[in-house]
Amino acid sequence: MNSLVGKVIAVTGASGIAAASARRFAAEGASVQVFSLNGEEATAVATELADRGTETFWMAVDLADGDATEAAFAAGRARLGRLDGLFGVAGGSGRRFGDGPLHEATTEGWRTTMDLNGLPAFHAARAALRIMLGEPGPGSIVLISSVLATDPSPRLFATHAYAAAKGGALSLVKAAASYYAPNGIRFNAISPGLVDTPMAARAATDADTVEYARRKQPLAGGLLDPADIAAAAVFLLSEESRMVTGQVLAVDGGWSTTEVG
Repeated sequence: MNSLVGKVIAVTGASGIAAASARRFAAEGASVQVFSLNGEEATAVATELADRGTETFWMAVDLADGDATEAAFAAGRARLGRLDGLFGVAGGSGRRFGDGPLHEATTEGWRTTMDLNGLPAFHAARAALRIMLGEPGPGSIVLISSVLATDPSPRLFATHAYAAAKGGALSLVKAAASYYAPNGIRFNAISPGLVDTPMAARAATDADTVEYARRKQPLAGGLLDPADIAAAAVFLLSEESRMVTGQVLAVDGGWSTTEVG
């Protein structure tokens, strides 16, 4: 449990996968920065970590605002002295805004879903990268994608704007990994299956979806635990993966390899 000793890791988001990851990073010895639109959740996670002795910085910030994101990351660096890694988790479903099958999706639903997922990833990665380029050591940036970007489930998860946004994260990781490798900065992505998070609350209470997850994610026997995603993030942010960049790690309980009718 010492994979991140001496490192400063930023996390965007403060619930579900982000919260589980912040706790795991702290357990691995990292100092942790938490940036989230939800100030109450960010405060709760940061306070919990601080009470356990972890050096922590948190800030409520709208990650869709580029200037605000830059200011937040600059404040985090000023407080903790450096930045070694970023785990970009913040995002969400666009169903309530009009995301859905392409022929039914609204323009507003498409735009809002793309912004909800794309802007936080872009702004956080850019802010972290600008800091890392001025640091003497290597850096690691890990973005959250989704199994739906590469292995769709049309009957239950026909959210095409969300899939497109998460597919964009994969393309960004590939392009950035190539460009910034000479600087010692790595870019990778994690592609989770259906995870037991607040975002999946609707799915977790739908019997049809729960049964589908049981069969589609046989290693989990249902929805994945956020801790499983956090474990993968530790690997990609640690020196254990120092020769890994431009890769997508599917943590999906078998979703992408299991055929379910």
